[in-house]
Amino acid sequence: MDYILKIHETQTCYQGFFTLEKHILQHSLYKGGMSATLSRELLYYKDAVAVLLYDPHEDAVVLIEQFRIGARHDKDNPWVLELVAGFQEPGEDIDTTVAREVWEESGLQVSAFEPVCEFYINPANTSDRITLVCAQVDAKTAEGVHGMVEEGEDIRVLVYPYRRIQGMIESGRINSATPILAMQWLQLNREGLRARWRNR
Repeated sequence: MDYILKIHETQTCYQGFFTLEKHILQHSLYKGGMSATLSRELLYYKDAVAVLLYDPHEDAVVLIEQFRIGARHDKDNPWVLELVAGFQEPGEDIDTTVAREVWEESGLQVSAFEPVCEFYINPANTSDRITLVCAQVDAKTAEGVHGMVEEGEDIRVLVYPYRRIQGMIESGRINSATPILAMQWLQLNREGLRARWRNR
């Protein structure tokens, strides 16, 4: 099938940390022909990188915790356990982005990393696309509060034994999509990862 998308008009409704666009469009239909004229709103973000921090020697995962406005109605609190993540700057390669974001948000050095996958967070209404990688770190040196003061970041670093992670997902302690996806990948690839990284 040939997919056809016609954008008739684009309006910028808001410009800030993200951009909110309104598109007037038509698209091809599976049964043939074109759709009626539709109005769709899109939150536009820059591409981002998320980093699962894993120590194969300690068999431990390093997570960060910070306030997130989207979780303000959470029954417990809006402080969310997450992966290190940030936007890839124009002209910046993935190695540089990973090393920079890990240092800024956790104070850790990356020994090695492997690509996991790329995915959209919610393509129904946002362009947010994540490149997920797994990075080797020394969990014994993970501590403290980090982040860029000029960006209003207040990020706590926490270390968890791998054996606790599944229970944290089931209890809702880890409750956002990207770390859950990353932990599922780690469950499938942990033994191979330890074999490759433990001699480093």
